[in-house]
Amino acid sequence: MKTHKNLYQQLCKWDNLYKAYLKAKRGKLKKKAIIDFDKNAKENLEQLQKELINLAYEPKPLKRFIVRDPKTRTIHASKFRDRVVHHALVNILEPIFEKIFIFDSYASRKNKGAHMAVARFDKFERKVSQNGLVIRGGGRNVSKHNNKVQGYVLKADIKHYFDNVDHEILINIVKSKVKDGKIIWLTRKILNNFKGSVHGRGMPLGNYTSQFFANVYLNELDYFVKHELRAKYYIRYVDDFVILHRNKKRLEYFKCKLVDFLKGLKIELHPAKTDIIPLQKGITFLGYKIFYHYKLLRKRNLKQFHKKFSKLLKWYTNEIVTKERLLESLQGWFGYAQWANTYNLRREILEKINSYSTL
Repeated sequence: MKTHKNLYQQLCKWDNLYKAYLKAKRGKLKKKAIIDFDKNAKENLEQLQKELINLAYEPKPLKRFIVRDPKTRTIHASKFRDRVVHHALVNILEPIFEKIFIFDSYASRKNKGAHMAVARFDKFERKVSQNGLVIRGGGRNVSKHNNKVQGYVLKADIKHYFDNVDHEILINIVKSKVKDGKIIWLTRKILNNFKGSVHGRGMPLGNYTSQFFANVYLNELDYFVKHELRAKYYIRYVDDFVILHRNKKRLEYFKCKLVDFLKGLKIELHPAKTDIIPLQKGITFLGYKIFYHYKLLRKRNLKQFHKKFSKLLKWYTNEIVTKERLLESLQGWFGYAQWANTYNLRREILEKINSYSTL
């Protein structure tokens, strides 16, 4: 197995730190912390570089706050200078681990994402169900279309995943590819800056490194599923994953094996969010209710959108926001909604906005 040495020197180079700085501030130029850092960007980066080279770098305490969207989550935000360091570290480690990640891991990776994961689910569902089989006989092709969608999906979720990542297990996974004590030192610094409920456990939601290390940690699960269980139709997005199979008993066997395997990673399946479901009933996955021939938006997501849209529309009618600003605010949701069967809904929303324009 190939390992990598002398990486820390590359991490501390000016080009890498400057690249990390540009990434860290992308899309956030109006934030006060970034404006303040930019006033003396060169000096601030030079100071950060000096601290890293001398192993004197100390991350600042994380800022904790709650978001409700509508699920309540605790976010821990890092100072901007620390976010630069996070990007600098991932710049070095990502090319190493990206080579060993499986194809069907879709979160926080270039040219992947939730929409590609959902498209892959569609493809797997058709392969497992084998609807529309062509039977050859009598000198001609006869299509046999089953009315009932065949097959099942093991839909699983890791219980409180980010809170339970074990630092030593993660460090050992990194060490299996990286033989550089200083990189390990910096990784520990970043991990230990999060003060979870259990010492040596957990990563903060909101850290760029947490997104990356989430994939590194669960790459162990990916390899177990693909190479030990030999599950052909497997998709993972962070700690949500699915395995599709024609045989329900086979998925029950997989589930038992997964329970045992995850104990070694000191994590477990969420009992309320792990189930084996017939494909014909439709599967809730990554914000969609996926059926064989169509997709719906999750009711919770739709309810949340209508609440937000009503508020935006009220602001628009009271001339607090412009039509351009209103449409801009809806852009992200439209991008998500267009992957489901929502053409009529999106048309109704635009017609409603236009009707207010003519008043």
